Amino acid sequence: MTAAAVIVAGGNGLRAGGEIPKQYQIIGGKPVIWWTLKAFLDHPEVSHVQVVVGAGHEALFNLATLGLQFPPFVIGGATRQNSCRLGVEACAAISPKHVLIHDAARPFISAELISKIISELQTKDALVPGMAVADTMKFAPEGVITTTVDRSSLWFAQTPQGFNFQMILAAHQKAAAENQTGLTDDAAVAEYAGMKVHMIAGEAQNKKLTTGADVEIANTELSQRMFAGRPDIRTGQGIDFHIFETGNAVMLCGVEIPHTHKLKGHSDADVGLHALTDAILGAIGEGDIGIHFPPSDMQWKNAPSSIFVKKAMDLLTAKGGIIANVDITILAEAPKVSPHISAMKALLSPLLNIAGDRIAIKATTTETLGAIGRKEGMAAFAIATVRLPA
Repeated sequence: MTAAAVIVAGGNGLRAGGEIPKQYQIIGGKPVIWWTLKAFLDHPEVSHVQVVVGAGHEALFNLATLGLQFPPFVIGGATRQNSCRLGVEACAAISPKHVLIHDAARPFISAELISKIISELQTKDALVPGMAVADTMKFAPEGVITTTVDRSSLWFAQTPQGFNFQMILAAHQKAAAENQTGLTDDAAVAEYAGMKVHMIAGEAQNKKLTTGADVEIANTELSQRMFAGRPDIRTGQGIDFHIFETGNAVMLCGVEIPHTHKLKGHSDADVGLHALTDAILGAIGEGDIGIHFPPSDMQWKNAPSSIFVKKAMDLLTAKGGIIANVDITILAEAPKVSPHISAMKALLSPLLNIAGDRIAIKATTTETLGAIGRKEGMAAFAIATVRLPA
């Protein structure tokens, strides 16, 4: 009893606030979408996972899902309905018997609920998990109650919604062909096509992260679980220096900043990420960046320094550890760093698997003193605090 799963991650998540869409924000040390995908990738009854990514989110997605293996993603449409159709159509090549369609922003889906839905699909063509409405319902157009609604047959719908694959594929294509664009979930698409859709009990924990408060609560809950199992706290320090040479931009913490020169180095000479790499390596006793990436090795010529940070993170993960926070200080007379800090934190957050509020990036000058004061180069200092199992 295997099924395909379509994970819909095409939205911008504007109600959640923040600098990046909610599905890429960090909870419990990982992006929201990482937790969601892991639940389906690890499930023995899910044979294929197809992700639908929003246009312009490709780099965010690739960074958020490092290390996870699944087929190439597809780009979503202008609406959730279009994105779901594109995801379902992308599964046509393998023609699964059943498909589960799930919101990327529901990271707490359990293996038990996935199994339950797949089992129910053996006798049903369409079904939706949900929670029966427990509160009294009022109909109040323009804020004035006109009637109390009978709640006995009302449900809050959840995902994953399960379907016979060929039937939901045909239903989505019918709705698209007939320009029926206002359907808010896949069950509504199935209903439009005349399918009989069943309701089954979902799980209270299978909530959708919609607002900024939802993301904060989820992060707190998961972080507490992660920290509780890692009582060994360690700190590492990293320092890096590079001189300027002819060029037109510098790389700092993964962000290209226009400048009169560039930094000289074997890789991209990103002093911020080099210092950060050494800080993480130092915290776990794994030497320094030169040991793992010697400048004599030509494969690292002009390499992006995010590779070095990822290696340090892989070593930390192999020890069962996580980052608690990092603090990076850039020492330079120019260029101006502060306008780019938000972009730097957005890049580092999924790379380090921590929320932006656990990343500090600052810049200062030497008040024209020394080589840095003479604008001959730049330096960076970094501290990383990690947590490991006892």
